[in-house]
Amino acid sequence: MSSQTENRQQSRILFVKNLNYNVKGEDLYELFGKYGAIRQIRLGDQPQKTKGTAFIVFEEIGDAKMALDRLNGFHLQERYIVVLYHVPSRTTAKADLARREAELAELKRKHDIRDD
Repeated sequence: MSSQTENRQQSRILFVKNLNYNVKGEDLYELFGKYGAIRQIRLGDQPQKTKGTAFIVFEEIGDAKMALDRLNGFHLQERYIVVLYHVPSRTTAKADLARREAELAELKRKHDIRDD
């Protein structure tokens, strides 16, 4: 497992990027469905924002992990796809806030600034 994958919380939702703009939901069902039951696939359709991306929701976390391990870097329709665990923006925002608070506390300690 790559270090990037290890740092992300496992999820049954995968985020896929670098998809060919002509890829269809059926193509993804056929490819990802080999690794387990799929609950939903949502293709990005907004040019310059989400086109070339998809969310794939598996029924089971283990199936999502297997698909990620086997399909990250897979060559599909003349593109090498990138498959990642989906991390909700709230989770990312909370982690970023905690990191920034820790940095602020360290700077206050380093410069002897007190909250009075």
